[in-house]
Amino acid sequence: WREAASRAVVRDEVRLPGSGLVAFGSFAFSASSPTGGVLVVPAVVVGRRGASAWVTTITAGAVTAPSSELLVVQDEPRSPGEVEMRDGALDGAGWRAAVSAAVAQIRSGRVDKVVLARDVVATTAEPLDPRWVLERLAADYPSCWTFSVDGLVGATPELLVRSEKGLVTSRVLAGTIRRTGDDDADLARAAILAHSSKDLEEHEYAVASLTRALEPFCSSTNVPETPFVLHLPNVLHLATDINGVLAEHDPHPTSLALAEALHPTAAVAGTPTREAVAIIDELEQMDRGRYAGPVGWLGADGDGEW
Repeated sequence: WREAASRAVVRDEVRLPGSGLVAFGSFAFSASSPTGGVLVVPAVVVGRRGASAWVTTITAGAVTAPSSELLVVQDEPRSPGEVEMRDGALDGAGWRAAVSAAVAQIRSGRVDKVVLARDVVATTAEPLDPRWVLERLAADYPSCWTFSVDGLVGATPELLVRSEKGLVTSRVLAGTIRRTGDDDADLARAAILAHSSKDLEEHEYAVASLTRALEPFCSSTNVPETPFVLHLPNVLHLATDINGVLAEHDPHPTSLALAEALHPTAAVAGTPTREAVAIIDELEQMDRGRYAGPVGWLGADGDGEW
């Protein structure tokens, strides 16, 4: 990416994070996954930050004016119709057995925490337009980051790392409780979550793991003593925002290098990380692919968000 950026001729009149030359990336959860990773340099970027909005066009060869053809709005996205859901690698009984096995590993002392995932296969009646999914995700989860990169579509409340002009930010989520749909009941559940020794301990594992991974890159870090409760439409999370100042390195580590150092966090794998990932490989019986891996963007200067 640095080599490509060094050869680029960039005219950036906006000079905001995300303007100029950018690439969007998505990477596998596991380094051994055949899914690998990808950086996509789009032909057109429509950006907005605060009150400023812009259009960036990226071409190979001579610099030309933006083509109006690139900005033609396509047909409105249509519903994919009925959706049929079925089990993936594990059925209900297999999933319960996997969770029991993970709990046994925790009780044995091999790990303090392990985060298991289960895949579900959805088949739509009509071809699936990613925009249809993205519109619903953005509307239903306004406090999340909604993304679509090379076939990976989703929304996440977790910020692995943001690097901007020497400042680093990360949002740790660990410790979760379902919402009931009743506001008063959910406030009570938020209080239960904020004082749950089990969830606070789980959250502390994730915070400590990420802070240790950031330390080699930062001259200083700020870690709040207690988490706050993040309210989402379906769940409540314990959350901590960690901030740091990058140490004087030449050049500064890119946001992608920081993401590589931080991934996988205890929030998506467990702790200790190596043992937790080994248990995941043993019990899930699937390749996570790019699920729970870093997804985001970076600019020509290396700053970005994952």
